[in-house]
Amino acid sequence: MLTFTRHAAGRSDRISIELETLVVAGWAGRDEAAIQHHIHELAAIGVPPPSSVPVFYRGAAALVTQSRRVEVLGPDSSGEIEPVILSLADGLWVTVGSDHTDRKAETYGIALSKQMCAKPVGTILWKYEEVAPHWDDLLLRAHAVIGGERVLYQEGRLAQLRPPADLIGKWTGRDTLLPATLMFGGTLGAIGGIRPAARFEMELIDPVLKRTIAHAYDIVDLPVVS
Repeated sequence: MLTFTRHAAGRSDRISIELETLVVAGWAGRDEAAIQHHIHELAAIGVPPPSSVPVFYRGAAALVTQSRRVEVLGPDSSGEIEPVILSLADGLWVTVGSDHTDRKAETYGIALSKQMCAKPVGTILWKYEEVAPHWDDLLLRAHAVIGGERVLYQEGRLAQLRPPADLIGKWTGRDTLLPATLMFGGTLGAIGGIRPAARFEMELIDPVLKRTIAHAYDIVDLPVVS
């Protein structure tokens, strides 16, 4: 069960839902050069290129979490900030999330790697209709704690990514998602390359309406025993 505080039309409420469908949109950039950059940075750690762009991976809905602590098997995973679209009975809503992924597993199966890690998301929702007119101006920013140092890990505007309507249309053939569906909407290149961290902090910033959704989580590496 996920619980959110929703902000729309100057009012707020709380809602709890049981998610039914999780889909992760990959290679969702608008800029061909940016897509190639992400392909190359993943290739550097052995991940094969995608068969199509964009590509949609299904994941177990139970992977989505709002926990402040994520346990992973071994030291080979990393976070990946993304805009997140959640479909509810009254329409589409927006939050921020991390497509946390096991990079070692990704080298021999991207779909498999998507199933191996929890997918943290924020606890705040914005009504999509309120941000759609200035969607491209929204800013993603992620910091990571690596070797005890907090560093800027990812940053960029959503103008770099395909808009939700495009991704939704390509995946469903329709203009919306079924209720209780959550879609991760693509990511940005990592500053300094993809690498593991002890903590991942993410923000979705709306410079027009002057508000931010923030979420952070600690990563705990579990020992790998043969």
